[in-house]
Amino acid sequence: MSRSVLQPSQQKLAEKLTILNDRGVGMLTRLYNIKKACGDPKAKPSYLIDKNLESAVKFIVRKFPAVETRNNNQQLAQLQKEKSEILKNLALYYFTFVDVMEFKDHVCELLNTIDVCQVFFDITVNFDLTKNYLDLIITYTTLMILLSRIEERKAIIGLYNYAHEMTHGASDREYPRLGQMIVDYENPLKKMMEEFVPHSKSLSDALISLQMVYPRRNLSADQWRNAQLLSLISAPSTMLNPAQSDTMPCEYLSLDAMEKWIIFGFILCHGILNTDATALNLWKLALQSSSCLSLFRDEVFHIHKAAEDLFVNIRGYGTFGYFIFFWGR
Repeated sequence: MSRSVLQPSQQKLAEKLTILNDRGVGMLTRLYNIKKACGDPKAKPSYLIDKNLESAVKFIVRKFPAVETRNNNQQLAQLQKEKSEILKNLALYYFTFVDVMEFKDHVCELLNTIDVCQVFFDITVNFDLTKNYLDLIITYTTLMILLSRIEERKAIIGLYNYAHEMTHGASDREYPRLGQMIVDYENPLKKMMEEFVPHSKSLSDALISLQMVYPRRNLSADQWRNAQLLSLISAPSTMLNPAQSDTMPCEYLSLDAMEKWIIFGFILCHGILNTDATALNLWKLALQSSSCLSLFRDEVFHIHKAAEDLFVNIRGYGTFGYFIFFWGR
């Protein structure tokens, strides 16, 4: 890689973060609509509930992502008859999954570029850049979790590709990578914990910069009352003085957004929790605050059960397990 490529000013990182965040919301909407359609018998693709295709669908899902059209003519005979209609009607679903894969590629490429450029993240210094970076990680994480919750994903992708194979004599060019991604992200958070090892420095720096912002915002009603934070007459002599803050944009941050950053962020770079007290304090405070996060619309994430499942088998997390169970419940 040439020296000029490494210059952050030439990478348009802020622009790419903004574009990918906007793109990510669109991808979430499309995946959410597919999930809801597959969960509604009236809206589900008819091929998934057609009795004539039942054996073919079961065969495809069992063999996924392998493609075996030879010596299986009896099971795939009905599929041969309807291949044209399957290609036509499942294309929207299939290429949505392809777009998710391409979005993932772009996110991974950008995260690698950010690491190579050694970008400095601090929510109190470069607010917009840090916020967009953390938002992108949450959007990406949410997208992969939502993808794993579409139970019919293997059937849809497999059916489309078999129909493509029967029509054109070869699999769709995107199928090998798409099929492998579906298999790899059966447990998305576990896979992403491995994937984010190279990004842990940038991500942990961005999260730890919340140490002054998040605790101040996440106060109980009694603490607000005792500190007279909402009282207009607690200090009469300063009533006419305008409020001043060096971190004004941070005051408008959603508490829900910060909790998502902390929970998902420290799950992905969990190693820092064993070595940095500030990170552990932020994690504990977020676990105390909520037991459930809103992912997208009515899709939710149960924090404590997921954290327990992910960390219970990691060696050296005996003390850490205490914080999961005690502070989280």
